[in-house]
Amino acid sequence: MSQITIYHNPDCGTSRNVLGLIRNSGEEPTIIEYLKTPPDRETLKTLIAAMGVPVRAVLREKGTPYAELGLDDSKWSDEHLIDFMLQHPILINRPIVVSPLGALLCRPSEAVLDILPQPQRGAFSKEDGEAVVNAEGRRV
Repeated sequence: MSQITIYHNPDCGTSRNVLGLIRNSGEEPTIIEYLKTPPDRETLKTLIAAMGVPVRAVLREKGTPYAELGLDDSKWSDEHLIDFMLQHPILINRPIVVSPLGALLCRPSEAVLDILPQPQRGAFSKEDGEAVVNAEGRRV
């Protein structure tokens, strides 16, 4: 079983880039397509706590019902916001990666390098061509 898990959306370029960086380190992660298999309440709360961020930091605005639900209103408690994410998994920002070195919302994609236990094995460029890792496996 893999020591790395990615909460992934294959339609998201950032998520695909993070998956590529994980694989470039020689790991094959456990991939959870969270729109098909959303986390339950306890898992979501555990992920947020492990990342050490406020619940609001995990909310995705773009391409979601964020505005129509009025989620920018401070009246919503953390529990309410989690309820909304459970009802509308597209509200969960991605990708979230869990490794032995921690949990992180990997935006930008190269943030994942901070929690990968193994170094990069070679050059890596994002889908848009931006170089992230050089041929020696170091950040550009």
